[in-house]
Amino acid sequence: MRHTKHRRGVEKPQVRLGLTEDEDVRAMLRGSRFRKIRSRTWHKERLYRLQEDGLSVWFQRRIPRAPSQHIFFLQHIEAVREGHQSEGLRRFGGAFAPARCLTIAFRGRRKNLDLAAPTAEEAQRWVRGLAKLRARLDAMTQRERLDHWIHTYLHRADSDQDSKMSFKEIKSLLRMVNVDMNDMYAYRLFKECDHSNNERLEGTEIEEFLRRLLKRPELEEIFYKYSGEDHVLSAPELREFLEDQGEDGATLAHAQHLIQTYELNETAKQHELMTLDGFMMYLLSPNGAALDPAHMCVFQDMDQPLAHYFISSSHNTYLTDSQIGGPSSTEAYVRAFAQGCRCVELDCWEGPGGEPVIYHGHTLTSKILFRDVVQAVRDHAFTLSPYPVILSLENHCGLEQQAAMARHLRTILGDMLVTQALDSQNPEELPSPEQLKGRVLVKGKKLPAVRSEDGRILSDREEEEEEEEEEEEVEAAEQRRLAKQISPELSALAVYCCATRLRNLRPAPTLPQPCQVSSLSERKAKKLIREAGNSFVRHNARQLTRVYPLGLRMNSANYSPQEMWNSGCQLVALNFQTPGYEMDLNAGRFLINGQCGYVLKPACLRQPDTTFDPECPGPPRTTLTIQVLTAQQLPKLNAEKPNSIVDPLVRVEIHGVPADCARKETNYVLNNGFNPRWGQTLQFQLRAPELVLVRFVVEDYDTTSPNDFVGQFTLPLNSLKQGYRHIHLLSKDGASLSPATLFVHIRIQCS
Repeated sequence: MRHTKHRRGVEKPQVRLGLTEDEDVRAMLRGSRFRKIRSRTWHKERLYRLQEDGLSVWFQRRIPRAPSQHIFFLQHIEAVREGHQSEGLRRFGGAFAPARCLTIAFRGRRKNLDLAAPTAEEAQRWVRGLAKLRARLDAMTQRERLDHWIHTYLHRADSDQDSKMSFKEIKSLLRMVNVDMNDMYAYRLFKECDHSNNERLEGTEIEEFLRRLLKRPELEEIFYKYSGEDHVLSAPELREFLEDQGEDGATLAHAQHLIQTYELNETAKQHELMTLDGFMMYLLSPNGAALDPAHMCVFQDMDQPLAHYFISSSHNTYLTDSQIGGPSSTEAYVRAFAQGCRCVELDCWEGPGGEPVIYHGHTLTSKILFRDVVQAVRDHAFTLSPYPVILSLENHCGLEQQAAMARHLRTILGDMLVTQALDSQNPEELPSPEQLKGRVLVKGKKLPAVRSEDGRILSDREEEEEEEEEEEEVEAAEQRRLAKQISPELSALAVYCCATRLRNLRPAPTLPQPCQVSSLSERKAKKLIREAGNSFVRHNARQLTRVYPLGLRMNSANYSPQEMWNSGCQLVALNFQTPGYEMDLNAGRFLINGQCGYVLKPACLRQPDTTFDPECPGPPRTTLTIQVLTAQQLPKLNAEKPNSIVDPLVRVEIHGVPADCARKETNYVLNNGFNPRWGQTLQFQLRAPELVLVRFVVEDYDTTSPNDFVGQFTLPLNSLKQGYRHIHLLSKDGASLSPATLFVHIRIQCS
């Protein structure tokens, strides 16, 4: 968005989105009374209204809460579905015509919003309006987001809505945007812009104040270093900057292309020159981000056997909360697929009326029908990624209901389901993700089943139950008796993922059996890593291993997946419903390769005769140097307290083989979340760089209690670009915190 254009007064934020004339958006600004549907009897009328920023929706609550508890943000929406396309509306929305209904699904743990409009036309207005606003939001450049963000706060700070800003209103604006500026300095800045000398800023004076507020001295310094006395970058000067950045394609043609793409001034563009504004646009764009844009699409070889990939995997996928009393829901599967998950778990138990159910056995978690989950797989498994989905069956059903499971899988999934080997000549060889596009694999027991010493068949969750007898409840005896048998119908569906027990890896591994999958608890996996490091790595180069959290983790806490990836375990299953650094690592690992849920393992984890051992990775080979320069527009942690300003610090964490794991942090900056400066250098020595994930964390420093989380971004070292880069921060549940960024300089030296 151009800053040369003069604006009159404090413009309404939605004007800046360019959607004021849109009928749907105007209707949303007026608001609509929807029925919010939560159960068969709970259908309450609530007012929903698009806010003037065009980026958030205000909603009515029965009991008024703090203002921030009455809004949701468009950037937190995962999907908008029309009709009865959610579990809630299918179960409880029967009284309302599908044409009047819509579901707003959110990222993270927030529950779906199931709504019924007064008319089908009003429902359509919101479906269309939300789609337009979200598309506009996605299309906005970082500079436009920043521009819109500051004007939204400006509009709020203009308390009397007279389009003029008093010094008191300017002070209010500064607190809103997370900066506690010295009164004398703030007033001096105010007076420098008050050319009319009337103690009010208006029109161009406001724009000048914002320009001064948003100045980036560190970017100006870099720009002037390369641009020389004329204060514009020629294409050769920009190429020199790109070369110093370590860009692969630092050619004159590339520099010219960047000028045409990011320069705002038409005259400069015609003369192949880049101004400071254009330079800032470039550095705030995906081309100036820390994540390599070339890695955002599928760029890896997808024709290797499944065992050669890390595969995004979920544990207890059906749960939306804890594994003791939380609700089970098909929506949890939809949400996992939306996060790129490719291996989901189905914990199957005997249900009434011959219909198997899914829930966490012997707990108070609610139950859902097996067939409903299979329908959710059919409808949502391939919306984000075309690559295969693995259904990990934990089977506690008798023969009849196992046959019902097999019947549901075949009839609902149809041709999606793999029911026989793709290559009849080599049925034991694992196919590639490319060969299995759009297909569903079943991981389950195969007849003839292997019996344990006491003669019973091991369930699909064999390790934990074998080792931890305290988890074996007396009431489960009947279920265990039923599980002694495996139906041939269900057995036939385990083609490439035959569940088997990993007995031992020493003294020598048996002949590889690529179609066998072992399931290990995190404890057993850690024991194997310690005691049989290289043998375990070799095993995982040939066949799949699934790792799952200890059953003792009652609150659905996670373990660090990095340790398991270090040994080449492919299916490292996490509780997707539990945010934290473990899920940040998972999101970072699968951020690349088009977020398709499959990432090719490093060569040292794919070679059958590899000598790699994560416990003994050898000497340091790579030096990573990160200069933490500045941050921009960090979010306020307490929107209800105007005087609550963050004291930010930055921590850089290295997650890799044990010898590489490290964390270093900057000092904190007092009372400034708007544009804090550090200029501190953090350095790391790395022994196995190909496995490293780098996690950037911003926290609010607290002297008396643990620091508060502000934002983070995690990515693989191999996808980290060198030079001056912006890091676009994410919230605890993975949503964008735009326009919040870190500005860093990165250097990677290989010895």
